[in-house]
Amino acid sequence: MGLAGSKEEAEAIKRRLKAFLQETLKLELSEEKTLITHASTQPAHFLGYELTVQYRDDKRDQTDRRCINGHVSLRVPTKIIENKCALYMRKNKTHHRAELMSDDDFSIISRYQSEYRGFVQYYQLAQNVSWLWKLHWVMRSSLLKTLAHKHKRSVTKMVRTYQATKETPYGPMKCLEKIVPREGKKPLVARFGGIPLRRQPQATLLDLPVTIKRKPARNELLKRLLANTCELCTSTHQVEVHHIRKLADLKKRGQAEKPQWVRVMAARRRKTLIVCRECHQAIHAGKPTRKPLGP
Repeated sequence: MGLAGSKEEAEAIKRRLKAFLQETLKLELSEEKTLITHASTQPAHFLGYELTVQYRDDKRDQTDRRCINGHVSLRVPTKIIENKCALYMRKNKTHHRAELMSDDDFSIISRYQSEYRGFVQYYQLAQNVSWLWKLHWVMRSSLLKTLAHKHKRSVTKMVRTYQATKETPYGPMKCLEKIVPREGKKPLVARFGGIPLRRQPQATLLDLPVTIKRKPARNELLKRLLANTCELCTSTHQVEVHHIRKLADLKKRGQAEKPQWVRVMAARRRKTLIVCRECHQAIHAGKPTRKPLGP
């Protein structure tokens, strides 16, 4: 509630509200959350925003009049940005996310983008939305380190692999992009970045920003299991999972030609393989697995 008046008037209104809640609605007014602040010196907090009244004599319009004094301003709290950045950092440094190691690159980039886009869209009304460039840098660095850690490559190589440019209403913007081509269909595109940090006064807030605390999406292994298809012979009968202890176990010396299942796991860099019962038994028996079934 905003009031153009004295502190005594504000306290009187607060007492009346407290009495109304207790007597009519049988509710208790939280003293910790119901504060009286001076909008020009101390911001009020509401739904993750800071509400302040602006006063700057040096901000003038074309007619040399002070144009922002007394205007209400919505801002992103600095603490909110710092707390969001901390989710992607360890010991004050950006860090990779180990829980995403089993996902494919497309899913990882999509995950980061959904978290970043949701946060930016929620604060489109803020006048200092451009401050979210810090969050963009932290999340981009964490994303690159996650991809680099997964592929055992340097961050620089990951930048060269996924660097792209996206056209926006405010000009081209650099981003990270992964394209998955599909035969006869439009390619799937996962992109991180490419969102202009410009204030949108007419934006409509539909929901709270996405956070990484939500239930994670199904990972790659679960998606492969749900497909219920042998990754060697394409059979859908009695599908199981074959595990190895580490990828280095695939590099055994003395083998003139590596079996099909070894080549598949090495190419995917995965310690799991979805196989049918017959192929699974053949792997453990050291026998050739079945060839892909026909249509």
